[in-house]
Amino acid sequence: MPNWHEIHNEIAQHQQEHSNAAAQTIDIVRRKYLKILSDLTGRNTIAYYSGFLTKPNVQGIDISDDDINAFMACIHGMDRSKGLDIVLHTPGGGIAATEALTGYLKQMFGRDIRSIVPQIAMSAGTMLSLSCKSIVLGKQSSLGPIDPQIAGIPADVVVTEFQRAYDEIKLDPLKAHVWAPILGRYMPSFLTQCEYAVDWSKKFVQEVLENNMLADDQDKSAKAASIVTALSSAELNKAHNKHIHIDRLRNLGVAVERLEDDPRLQDAVLTVHHCFTHTMASTTAIKVVENHDGKAAVRHMAQPTAPQMVSIGFGGPS
Repeated sequence: MPNWHEIHNEIAQHQQEHSNAAAQTIDIVRRKYLKILSDLTGRNTIAYYSGFLTKPNVQGIDISDDDINAFMACIHGMDRSKGLDIVLHTPGGGIAATEALTGYLKQMFGRDIRSIVPQIAMSAGTMLSLSCKSIVLGKQSSLGPIDPQIAGIPADVVVTEFQRAYDEIKLDPLKAHVWAPILGRYMPSFLTQCEYAVDWSKKFVQEVLENNMLADDQDKSAKAASIVTALSSAELNKAHNKHIHIDRLRNLGVAVERLEDDPRLQDAVLTVHHCFTHTMASTTAIKVVENHDGKAAVRHMAQPTAPQMVSIGFGGPS
């Protein structure tokens, strides 16, 4: 299968031979290799790609409620008995949207859903992957912590900070003067919002792990709780943009398949990934949801409109 440079050359050659527009040529080549991947596995395949690496800080690159419409369009007409592979590349997004999407996919395919992460699926993208029966990762692939962020502030850190302030002031009341300007930054009810967000994220991931990836494990509740604790703790992970690789995930008990164990699958997946990186770098697309038959929903870059409302979410690297 072609590497990144060979895909670039194939796109250029196809464009020259057929006199197509650049974007149209990229679509043709990308869909060709997405179909090859599906034919190889014998499974339905949907690629979910965000342009967060090439177009950072652009609205619309994260997991949102609108994604269900894209998946509905891609799933329509599929033979659902073949299961689903999701080739996933995302910085994350809203927990409510992720919860809704995983629920919809479960209704469509039951437990027969696999996540394939060629490079990065962070935050809520990690949550989406953990809801699947297994995750395919290569040596270069990463998942991320699942601790929620509120307006860019790590909710778990806020909860820990308040507890630390309480403990220190209880031991030494004079510490209240030190903590006052720090705690004064937060709006009323902010601590409670953070506590709710942390609790929501943990319960959601615990539930999806028990219902799919660990469903057949006799000790599924304890194993799920251990995975949730390790991936949701800001104290353990230190930063929301921490890259968590295959060996640590396997040690935690996550069902991970090594991409390198199947060279044909590795070639097919990485070729699809190269095609999508070309798409994101060379077009105005900021998000593409596309199936193996060429059905796609594409969000393009637009001019900024009204400011976004503050919401609980699982965004990209903070």
